[in-house]
Formats: sequence, structure tokens, C-alpha cells
Amino acid sequence: MTQLKNDRFLKALFRQPVDKTPVWMMRQAGRYLPEYRQVRSKAGDFMSLCKNTELACEVTLQPLERFELDAAILFSDILTIPDAMGLGLYFEEGEGPKFRKPVRTEADIDQLQVVNTAKDLSYVTDAVSMIRRELNGRVPLIGFSGSPWTLATYMIEGQSSRDFARAKTMLYTQPELMHQLLEKLTLSVIDYLNAQIRAGAQVVQIFDTWGGALEHQAYKIFSLAYMQKIINGLITHADGRDVPVILFTKGGGHWLEAMAATGCHCLGLDWTVDIGSAKKRVGSQVSLQGNMDPAVLRADKQAIERKVQDILQSFGSGNGHIFNLGHGITPDVDPANAKIFIDAVHHFSEGR
Repeated sequence: MTQLKNDRFLKALFRQPVDKTPVWMMRQAGRYLPEYRQVRSKAGDFMSLCKNTELACEVTLQPLERFELDAAILFSDILTIPDAMGLGLYFEEGEGPKFRKPVRTEADIDQLQVVNTAKDLSYVTDAVSMIRRELNGRVPLIGFSGSPWTLATYMIEGQSSRDFARAKTMLYTQPELMHQLLEKLTLSVIDYLNAQIRAGAQVVQIFDTWGGALEHQAYKIFSLAYMQKIINGLITHADGRDVPVILFTKGGGHWLEAMAATGCHCLGLDWTVDIGSAKKRVGSQVSLQGNMDPAVLRADKQAIERKVQDILQSFGSGNGHIFNLGHGITPDVDPANAKIFIDAVHHFSEGR
């Protein structure tokens, strides 16, 4: 078992006492950092960067050189699985991810093969292994995947969407077809996350970015049920430790009880949820991660520190809080403000 120099994050995930609240940021390796932009231009484009083991490792470690973060997260993208399924992922500047071959028909879904990570996505596991080696116990490493529903929305729409018209049409008019797609994606995600755990990921997070776009029952049937299957299929113990699972549904505040009942260890909260009331609802079952609005990082030092204190106060005393943003840090943020945020979490939580 690798000795961790800083295990604050793992302790908080298991609701154990910590000296101060651990903090990391979704998208902490990204475009807001000038050093990241430099490496990305050297790589050529986003996917070339993801597929270059040395460069993916370098950008994963970049934020740890700047900030006192309590975890590293693999630099990759949630859409690696559909790309490996042959949909032809590409990125257009300013427009986000797109697929050359979206999935629209029964024939399209029939052609999809469950991903074999060892064969199809070895560049991801190679990066995990190298990052873990380079971290050398400095902080834990988080692996991740998109949720089946979130991956399906991109695959059907062919790109990001405001209303998910095509995906929801399939869900309501051909539910059996949607289930067929989600089943293949679920098996792929299980294989993918287990491969990351075997390669050295010490925590895994499932990003259900678009679960909150579903109505109440549809969320449980078409999103949560498949995340439950993933949790049931994951390796639970590796390298002498339990491997905790973080479940994050953006817009998922209505379903915290149902999410906590999946057996995950931690729930990620977006900024629309009051963390104090979330703690009352599910804090005896799971730890909570979040949940500052990333837009606060555009404000001044006093505003950032005040919001950090508000969230710490709302959570209150006791164990099981990992501080994070309520979604990813945005490219326009000044890295100096990210440092103010991270330092404030540690400063104001010490001895709480």
C-alpha cells in the first residue's frame, strides 16, 4: 500500500476526522492556467493532449504545483467512451465537443460494441499509471467517467444541447432502445472505471452532468438505476484500501436520498443546493462534496472568502465535507482567485 503524505481527502470521504476541510476543483487542470494553454498548444488539440501520456500527466500535476490541493484528478474527458465506440469525437473552438457519427437509430445502437478499456482506451490507463507514479503519495488520485445517461445525450444529439430534444424523444417514444444504449454504456463504464482503479486511481467519480434535465421518475429509471449498476460492478478494494465512489448529478438536489441509497460514499452537490440541508437529509449516510458557484471566483478576495465561510458555516461541525465548486472552474478565472479560494478553505476550516 502506497503511503499517502496527505490523506485528508480520503478521510473526509469516509467521514473520518480531519485537521481541515480538504479541497479540490472540478476541471482544476484546464484552460484558466497559462501553463495548461502552453502544453495544449504544443499537443495540437484537446484529444491529442488526452492521448499523450506524458502531457496528460504533466497537465494533471500543474495545479498541484500552484495550489495546496488535497487531490489530483486524471486529465481526460467524459466522452472518451463514445469516441472509443467509433463515433468520431472532435472539438470545434468555442463550440465544445461534437460527434461525426451520432447514434439515432436501432441499427446505430446495434453496431455499438461495449468498450474494452485495455484495447480501446489504454491511453487513459497509461496516464493513470504515470500520474500515480509521479504523485508518489503526495495526494490521492481521482479517476472518473461520465454517467450512461450523460454520455447517451451527447451520442444522440451529436453535441451539447440545451433541451436534449432527440435524446428525450427516444426516451419517451422508444424507451426500450434507450435502455439498450444505456446498458451498453453501463457495461463500458464499469470496465473503464475498474481499469482506472487497477491502474492506480484511489477514488472514482461519476459525472452525471445532465441528469438534472430529466423529470422525477425518468431520472430514477434512465439515470440513477444505471449508476446503481455501475456502483454494484466496481472494484471496492485496491492497493490495501477501500475505493470510494463519488456520485455527482448536476441539478440533482431533488434526489439526494435516492442517490445516497446507491451505496456510493459521497454525493457531489451543485451550487443550487444548501449544503446544510443536504447534510440533514443524507449526512449520516454519505459525505458531501461542494458546492461553491464557480462564478464567485470572478469576484474579489473578500467575496470569495465570505462565500467559503458561508458554506463552511452551513455545513457546520462534524465530519464528511470535501470542499469543491458546484461544477467545473471556468476558463476566464484568474488563477490568483483560485488560490484565494483554496487557501480560504484551509484557513477558515482549520480546527473546526
